[in-house]
Amino acid sequence: MDERTMIAAVLAGDSAAEQALYEAHVDRVYRLAYRMTGDDTLAQDCTQDTFVRVFDRLGDFRGDAALGTWIHAVATTVILNCLRTVKRLRGREMPEDAAMDIGHAPRATEPDLKRRLRDAIDGLPDKLRMVFLMHDVEGYTHEEIGGALGVPVGTSKAQLFRARARLRDALADFAGEWAV
Repeated sequence: MDERTMIAAVLAGDSAAEQALYEAHVDRVYRLAYRMTGDDTLAQDCTQDTFVRVFDRLGDFRGDAALGTWIHAVATTVILNCLRTVKRLRGREMPEDAAMDIGHAPRATEPDLKRRLRDAIDGLPDKLRMVFLMHDVEGYTHEEIGGALGVPVGTSKAQLFRARARLRDALADFAGEWAV
């Protein structure tokens, strides 16, 4: 079933078409949400919220881009809003174990590359992280990223360049280990 036929069927109330649309896109939306949030429960919530909005606003889909690109634009908005809310709420909390470290100097340990990379990616500003994950991890083109995020292709490329530069800086002490 092509996109236009599927959309028409969904808008007509065909539950099989709704299921087919959902199954065709849910994995990529979840992966993006998980990589952006780093939390399975939050990623599931963002995925569910994305599809609630997609089905609610499917009649607004103009067909200027591929349906998958439009769905990922909706997902991007949902995820970024979720991250803002979580950041605001978590900023008001203090973990219990953090109180134990007050007044004590933490021991310096050499972290492994995988953890440092994850932390470096998590430390990127939301827009840079989104472009980095969509391009380098999920394999989107800059045209698809631009369509999903509503930015020019050049902006997508510049944000990817800045994200990679920040990651290089954050992981510079590992560079010698990988040089031949």
